[in-house]
Amino acid sequence: MMVDNINLKASAIGLIGLTGGCFQISATQKPNIIFVFADDLGYHDLGCYGQTEIKTPNIDRMAKEGIRFTNFYVASPVCAPSRCNLMTGKHAGHAEVRHNANQMPHGQIPIPDSEFTIPEMLKQVGYTTGCFGKWSLGAPGNEGDPQKQGFDQFFGYYCQCLAHNYFPDILWHNRDTIRLRNEIVPVKVNFIDYPLAYASKKVDYSAYIIFDEAVKFIENNKANPFFLYYATTLPHTNGEALPDEKYEIPDYGIYSNKDWSKSDKGYAAMVTLLDKQMGILFEKLKTLGIEKNTIVLFTSDNGGANGSTIFNSNQPFRGRKSTLYEGGIREPMIAWWPSKIPANIVSDMPWISYDLMPTFAAIASAKKPKTSDGRSVLPSLLNKKQKDANFLYWEYYSGDRNPMQAIRQGDWKLIRYEFTSPQKRNVELYNLKNDVSESNNIAAEQPQLVEKLTKIMDKQSTPYKHQGAVK
Repeated sequence: MMVDNINLKASAIGLIGLTGGCFQISATQKPNIIFVFADDLGYHDLGCYGQTEIKTPNIDRMAKEGIRFTNFYVASPVCAPSRCNLMTGKHAGHAEVRHNANQMPHGQIPIPDSEFTIPEMLKQVGYTTGCFGKWSLGAPGNEGDPQKQGFDQFFGYYCQCLAHNYFPDILWHNRDTIRLRNEIVPVKVNFIDYPLAYASKKVDYSAYIIFDEAVKFIENNKANPFFLYYATTLPHTNGEALPDEKYEIPDYGIYSNKDWSKSDKGYAAMVTLLDKQMGILFEKLKTLGIEKNTIVLFTSDNGGANGSTIFNSNQPFRGRKSTLYEGGIREPMIAWWPSKIPANIVSDMPWISYDLMPTFAAIASAKKPKTSDGRSVLPSLLNKKQKDANFLYWEYYSGDRNPMQAIRQGDWKLIRYEFTSPQKRNVELYNLKNDVSESNNIAAEQPQLVEKLTKIMDKQSTPYKHQGAVK
């Protein structure tokens, strides 16, 4: 269960005002930062966002004790680019990675040495940094290795595709392999040269092991400021497993007797396991006496992929993972920080994951990198007045309508397909205030607005050198 009897009164102690109406934590305070990045969790999968079938009491309580955002976005609708946007603070028009692309012998496109990342920024001001879970931005020893990108410690999966399997034969601790007792069956899929897998003998469950290591990291660094990036694989599916075992978990728990399919039971159990882990995390912070000096943020890397009509993971939005409709990019976002964040606040301010880097800079009294496209939203986290973003921007390369862009400015959202081919371009325009399901394309009725927004998109997009690269 989550911690009890927390003092959640709003406080301005330790805050100093900066020019432009921004806030920053004073240099004498170095709050711990815990960022939890779920995997393929939909907007509607949590009780505090309307879910009724899946139980998430700890995260729901987190929302009651902190601030819950209803207009938070991730900067890409799939794994690797979303993590690249997060780590570098860049939107997809400038980011090194803009689609999922695999490289031999395993792993994804590495972010280059030249990129400046969140952990590198925080290390400059005295933080110990740890990444636990799924990395997706490089392989052991290459330039994208998390330990070459600012992390003092890494434990989990380098490759997002190998991370499909929750019962793998190995995990990685830094650049060393950790042998597990599971036995695997290699599976070849048509878009990856190296074999993926599922387990024929299931003993060691990776989601347990990785979380335990993350908790150890907190314990070992309780006396100094730390940044914990918990990039859990929950509740991503293992697409290579047997048809009714794709949501891999040792026990269905409270869903065992439900009149549901095994897939639905597995998915619900995985989300509830993640919720249980959040409860353990909060209790650990309380036991160590560091909860008042720790900010915890919870979100997911992209929209839900689960198609269950019981859970309706992306409701009330159109689309899902891999689309630039709201269902692919709008995510839960909850922030919790006793004595700093007031309780039970709900904010509809639009913001996006590339804002997190400058926000962490403000929290840690670090200098905001000039390379970041984001802005600090620390005032909003503290329920203070904040200037609205000029626009939010997306760019994504995938599918038969490839590539695509989107922009949100105020309540207006424009999606443009095949934007690199003038003869094929087509656009969709929606007013999210009265059409959150994006069902009424009014681009033809608003040609001047379409022109205005497309000009902004043209300025934001730089050439993408990895377009079409899948190996």
